Order: sequence, then C-alpha cells, then structure tokens
Amino acid sequence: MAVVTVGMHEAKTHFSRLVRRALEGDDVIVENNGTRVARIVAYEPEPPARRVGGYASGTIWIADDFDAPLPEFEALLYGDDR
Repeated sequence: MAVVTVGMHEAKTHFSRLVRRALEGDDVIVENNGTRVARIVAYEPEPPARRVGGYASGTIWIADDFDAPLPEFEALLYGDDR
C-alpha cells in the first residue's frame, strides 16, 4: 500500500486513475495549496441488515383457533356438569 499525495488540479484531471489506485489499496490524499483537504478511499458496502424474528421466522404458523376452548379437556378438568 502506497501513500499518494496529489494536488487539487491533478486530482480533477486524473480522478478515474486515482480512484483505481484507491481500489487497489493505495492511500490517495488530495491537497489544496499544501493543505490536506480530502482522501479518496474505496467504497465498502454496508453489511446486509439482520433478519428480525429469529432463524425460524416465517417457517412456523399458529392456527387461528389456537387459544379456543377445548371441550374435551375442560370436561376432564371441571367435570361434565359444567
């Protein structure tokens, strides 16, 4: 990895070449009247967003009547004369 320092005019003139060097790993610094003002770096995409809901999200379903009363079970608990 090399450090490349260029002036503003040279950066404008050879921008695509400097971007290519940044992609190759070089550190490209842009100066304006001897003062460092910018740095050209390679773009690094953000990691994909994490899925919310766990690893089994979308593979499990719950029936609409999941919490409906079960007459047979209630008969066992409370007796038939309820």
